[in-house]
Amino acid sequence: MKYLVMLCDGMADEPNEALGNSTPMEKANKPCMDSLAAKAEVGIVKTVAEGLKPGSDVANLSVLGYEPAVYYSGRSPLEAASIGIDLKDTDVTLRCNLVTLSDEEDYEKKTILDYCADDISSEEAKILIEYIQEKLGNDVFRFYPGVSYRHCLVWSNGNPHPGVLTPPHDITGKVITDYIPKGEAVDELYDLMKKSYDLLKDHPVNQARIARGKRPANSIWLWGEGTKPLLDNFSEKFGIKGSMISAVDLLKGIAICAGMNSVDVDGATGYLDTNFDGKCKAAIEEFKNGADLVYVHVEAPDECGHRGEIENKVKAIEMIDEHIFGPVVEFLKGYDDFAVLVCPDHPTPLSIRTHTSTPVPYLIYDSKNEINSGVKVFCEKEARETGNYIEKGFTMMNYFLTK
Repeated sequence: MKYLVMLCDGMADEPNEALGNSTPMEKANKPCMDSLAAKAEVGIVKTVAEGLKPGSDVANLSVLGYEPAVYYSGRSPLEAASIGIDLKDTDVTLRCNLVTLSDEEDYEKKTILDYCADDISSEEAKILIEYIQEKLGNDVFRFYPGVSYRHCLVWSNGNPHPGVLTPPHDITGKVITDYIPKGEAVDELYDLMKKSYDLLKDHPVNQARIARGKRPANSIWLWGEGTKPLLDNFSEKFGIKGSMISAVDLLKGIAICAGMNSVDVDGATGYLDTNFDGKCKAAIEEFKNGADLVYVHVEAPDECGHRGEIENKVKAIEMIDEHIFGPVVEFLKGYDDFAVLVCPDHPTPLSIRTHTSTPVPYLIYDSKNEINSGVKVFCEKEARETGNYIEKGFTMMNYFLTK
C-alpha cells in the first residue's frame, strides 16, 4: 500500500470578482484532482483548532497527525532543525525575515513594502545574515542563514514568551507603528531590528539589488518564537515509513523532528518558479526506494496569495496538477493498492493576503474503494456541499491511513 499526500499550501480561497466570483480552485484547470474527486471522499477539515494562529506550522502538523496543542512549541524551532542548529533546552529561537521597509527616518513610522525582499536569493541573504551576525551577534544572540528571506535567530536563555511579535506577511503595505514588538521582554529584540536597518540599508548587496531594480533587504523582522520541539517518530506513530518533499525549512524541520526522510530538490524555491518536475521525480524515487508515504508540499499557492497575484495562484494550482500530482498518481497506478490525500493546510485569501482559520477542502481517494461522490470540481463550495466534516484536523492522517 502506497500513500501520497499532496499538500497545496494556502490553496483554499474565497470567491473573487476578478475570477467571475469563482475561487482559484474552481477556476484552475486541474483534471487529475477533479477526476479523482469524482471517485473519492470529499469534504472539509478544520486544520487550525480554535485559539491557535492559522500558520503553516500549526496546520501542517495537524495534517501530519500531530495535535498542535500537544506538540507545537513554536515555528522557528522547526526551521532551526532544518538548518541543522543543535538547540539547547534553554534556547529560544525566532524566525528572522529579511524584509523591505520604506525609508522614513523614524523606524516605527516605516511601512513593510515586501515581507520577502523581492524573493531575495539564498546566496545574497547569506551574505547579509552573516554580516548581521558579525555586527550584532554575541553569546546571547546568534544569527543563522536559511533559505531566501527565511532565517533564524537563537536567543540563549531567552524568554519563550517575550510578547507580541507579528508575522510580516500579515502586515505587508502597512505602517509598522501598531505592529512593532510589544511586551515586557521584547526591548532587546526590537533593538536588534532597528540596528539591522542602519547596517543593511547601504550594504553593497542591497546597493547592487537596487541597481538591478530589485527591492533591498534592508531590515530583519523577528517573529515565530519557540523552544526545542519534541515530535513522536512518524514511523513509530503510524507504522509506516514517510518522506517529505518541500522547498521550505519549516516542513523540512518538521520532517527531521519526526524522523521522516527530508528530500532536497534542486531548484525548489517555494514560489511559482519552483522545480515542479523535480519534485515529481523526487516523489516517485522515494516510492521506488521504499517509502510507504510521501508528503509533497508546494508553497507556491500560498506565496501567490500573500502577494495578491490572482492569475499566478490559479497557475500554481494548475502546475501542481500537471507537473506533480498527475504524473505521480499515474506512477502509483502500477501498484495493486494506493491512496491519495489532497488538501491545503489553510486558506490564504487573495482579498486579505494572509492566512485564515477557515476549514479547508480535502479529498481522500482509495484505488480499491472508488465511490461516486457527485463532485465535479474539487473546490471549497462542492467540498462543503458533501456534508463531510472532520472537526479535528490532527485525526485525518490516521483516518486516511486506516480508511
